[in-house]
Amino acid sequence: MAEKNEYWNQPLETLEFDTLRELQLRKFRRVYQWVWDKSKLYRGKYEAAGLDRDSIKSWDDVSKVPLLTKDDYRCQGVDPFPYGDSLCVPIEEVTEFHQTSGTTGTPVYQPDTWADWEWWSECWATILWAQGFRPEDRIFIPFGYNIFVAYWAGHYACEKIGCEVVPGGVLGTRERLEKMRELKVNGFMATPTYVLGMAETAQKELGADPKEWGIEKILCAGEPGALIPTTKARMEEAWGCGVRDHVGATEVGAWSFECRHRPGGLHVLESMFLVELLALDSDEPVTEPGVPGRIVITSFDRQAQPCVRFDTKDVSMWKEGGCDCGRTWRILERGVHGRLDHITKVKGVLFSPVTVEEVVRSFPELEGEFEIVVSKKGDLDVIELTLEMPDGCSEEAKNTLLDNLKSQLRFKTQLNFKIKPVEFGSMPRHQIKAKRFHDMRGK
Repeated sequence: MAEKNEYWNQPLETLEFDTLRELQLRKFRRVYQWVWDKSKLYRGKYEAAGLDRDSIKSWDDVSKVPLLTKDDYRCQGVDPFPYGDSLCVPIEEVTEFHQTSGTTGTPVYQPDTWADWEWWSECWATILWAQGFRPEDRIFIPFGYNIFVAYWAGHYACEKIGCEVVPGGVLGTRERLEKMRELKVNGFMATPTYVLGMAETAQKELGADPKEWGIEKILCAGEPGALIPTTKARMEEAWGCGVRDHVGATEVGAWSFECRHRPGGLHVLESMFLVELLALDSDEPVTEPGVPGRIVITSFDRQAQPCVRFDTKDVSMWKEGGCDCGRTWRILERGVHGRLDHITKVKGVLFSPVTVEEVVRSFPELEGEFEIVVSKKGDLDVIELTLEMPDGCSEEAKNTLLDNLKSQLRFKTQLNFKIKPVEFGSMPRHQIKAKRFHDMRGK
């Protein structure tokens, strides 16, 4: 049941579907005309596709608009420096610079105006409120603030809804934990990897049980782990509280979230974004529930460098039915399943690294890091899993654990893994995004 104070913006969050679609079409037409008028990049793509400024008259016209990818942004670095032809405002109106992490190639530069930054905060405020963040909360952000947007917008949105914010900045993990305990914070934000890493550090270096610290809420972003049941369960067990997921991107914005009612996936923030699913191997729309598609996003209200039909290369599928929270926005079942370039065929079998995380995290003994590498040996694909073994594990216990793990991996993926056990603590710990999958074939 929805509580009385459930919504940050109830009229938008509970719009009837037909009214919402009318609003989205008007907003899509507006941003389309904005980039036509203001951006050489967009106008050139649209003219090449045979479109003009007034081509968007109905939903059927939206699919005619060419897709945008990161490669389109990678022409940056020229005048107006450093954004190039994607910039839609005079350079003097840009007040915020951020860039992507570069984990999939050359980083993309992202300019924002002050109005854009207010838009970012409004998106995040909607998400935080839906997850139960309230003015009485004291929220810790254990993150090095730098050129990546990450939790900058989350920080300002916490302030916007009235939370007290404690920035973790340049502190080390141990110092962050000590400050959280000292100030009795009741919530924080981090990647799933770091949520688990912080719990590990608290136990091993501080001799403390994080469940006793009074943490009531954790917001995750940056990785799919918070919607992988075994990873979510491990985080919630470690901290003794609910963990909620959120997905956004530097180029796109904060576009989806898991509410406190656990809808079985991610609500799409449909008043601010148009999210489409297209077939994995074509541009045909995917509208029926339960069918995987790649996520294409339009940001309606951004000015400096909007995204119009941006192909994220992420994969998800629509969920049938709604949520107990009462929001009318659609839901992506199980959130983001992984990246299209990570969902690949190995030995002729469609493989997703997310499945490996789900299996590994289902073994309570395996608390450490892991890494997956796919390579070629002659004409054969080889898939190797390197993972940390628990301290003090006997040879017999280790062999039994590895046999069970290999069996579960085979059952879930239909693949045989070469497993390489290493000493606990010997693999790198990550504070931001952990890159655990490497496809070395053809390299």
